[in-house]
Amino acid sequence: MTDFPGAPSGPRDGRRLRVLAAMSGGVDSAVAAARAAEAGHDVTGVHLALSANPQSFRTGARGCCTIEDSRDARRAADVIGIPFYCWDLAERFREDVVEDFIAEYEAGRTPNPCLRCNEKIKFAALLDKALALGFDAVCTGHYATVVVNEDGSRELHRASDMAKDQSYVLGVLDDRQLAHAMFPLGDTVTTKEEIRAEAERRGLAVAKKPDSHDICFIADGDTQGFLSRRLGRAEGDIVDEDGNKVGTHEGAYGFTIGQRKGLRLGRPAPDGKPRYVLDISPVDNTVTVGPAAALDVSSLTAIRPRWCGAAPQGPGTYTAQLRAHGGETEVTAEPVGDELKVTFTEPVRGVAPGQAIVLYDGTRVVGSATIATTERTAAAVRP
Repeated sequence: MTDFPGAPSGPRDGRRLRVLAAMSGGVDSAVAAARAAEAGHDVTGVHLALSANPQSFRTGARGCCTIEDSRDARRAADVIGIPFYCWDLAERFREDVVEDFIAEYEAGRTPNPCLRCNEKIKFAALLDKALALGFDAVCTGHYATVVVNEDGSRELHRASDMAKDQSYVLGVLDDRQLAHAMFPLGDTVTTKEEIRAEAERRGLAVAKKPDSHDICFIADGDTQGFLSRRLGRAEGDIVDEDGNKVGTHEGAYGFTIGQRKGLRLGRPAPDGKPRYVLDISPVDNTVTVGPAAALDVSSLTAIRPRWCGAAPQGPGTYTAQLRAHGGETEVTAEPVGDELKVTFTEPVRGVAPGQAIVLYDGTRVVGSATIATTERTAAAVRP
């Protein structure tokens, strides 16, 4: 029987596991389920209904969770030859992901709903239900790998192909969740075109289906419009670093730290250079803008750390990733109580409260935390 690095161990038939494959209706999750079944595991497919109004959650390649997606997942399960179910987690998704997303923006922070979904839905609500029903593992189409150490402990690592690595959005997984996680695509060094070719060879109709992108519950990609509909218009001032009014806005929640486009400022900066969002104040509904250099951050404090294994003891040197598709930067980090203190070797730009910082030791994911506050470099401080 072939298998995957870090696959959970189970009591059935030696290495044969009861696997619940989360099938979104896309090509990655379909190929992952097919590989798990081909490896000899007892696989059941499940599609998560995450929208109370599923017809509205896809526009072309945007969004997910439509009736079309559930049907695509069912057809893929039929071709693979595995049982298939659709589970309604719409209310849980609304509370834990959508409402959290809105509340974070309202508070002037920039959340990552994909991390929240992995933490609260796919590897909490789904995994808990799977274990209660007697499954050994949850299988997804994420590109990441699990490594089993000699003592039986598990580590989360980057995918073999860095271009497709998705370990950043899985940095919220803890020991228990990793023990029941299966990522059949994680050690695949292939292009997305080769994954699609594999799907086509397997007879999966989703082989040519466009990838979903952006935020799944904002099908048209207009985050500001979505927030405006939920939070209403709230006109306020855009000011420079000296407090001078340079424009107006219709809601501070529609901005993110580091944003340059869409500011609609009434007058240019004195030096003629572009201005960026430096701060968002929900209290007085003010957005502060300034030069790019004022975005440089030297250190930060993050809260709610989650460790993919034992928590680090004392300060250590790591690399950090601050965005799902961002690069790595060298940092010194230390857990202090319920917080994580991080200092950057070189200043980084555009770091926003609410974002996740994920620490790596080589390819190993150490853990993640939510950025709470940042410290700007001395060069960014006005005289």
